[in-house]
Amino acid sequence: MSETRPHKFIPCSRAEMIERGWDELDVLFITGDAYIDHPSFGTSLLARLLEDEGLRVGILAQPDWRNLQAFKVMGRPRLFAAISAGAMDSMVNHYTAAKKVRNDDAYTPGGRSGARPNRAVIAYTAGRL
Repeated sequence: MSETRPHKFIPCSRAEMIERGWDELDVLFITGDAYIDHPSFGTSLLARLLEDEGLRVGILAQPDWRNLQAFKVMGRPRLFAAISAGAMDSMVNHYTAAKKVRNDDAYTPGGRSGARPNRAVIAYTAGRL
């Protein structure tokens, strides 16, 4: 990554897009994880790779799947939207191997559970975008 990059993080809100002077994104990543800018998280890694190619990239982290407006806050991307449940599958994140409910989410701020739906990719692509 370039040492002269003027912005440290990928935009995660309309305000952060406006701060960069963007009215639209080229690529929007939607993920079930919180935004963690580290190469062990595929969404951040891919976003950085595309950013280094000169594309305007944004990340919509843990949108409220019950609210259509949550998916529209950054607008429709020019090229495509890429959707991921996150670094850990949402069902593995919610249940143990013994099918007991987990009480926390390691990839959500504060460890709170319930920030992503079961079968997140299906919920995020349920015809709402």
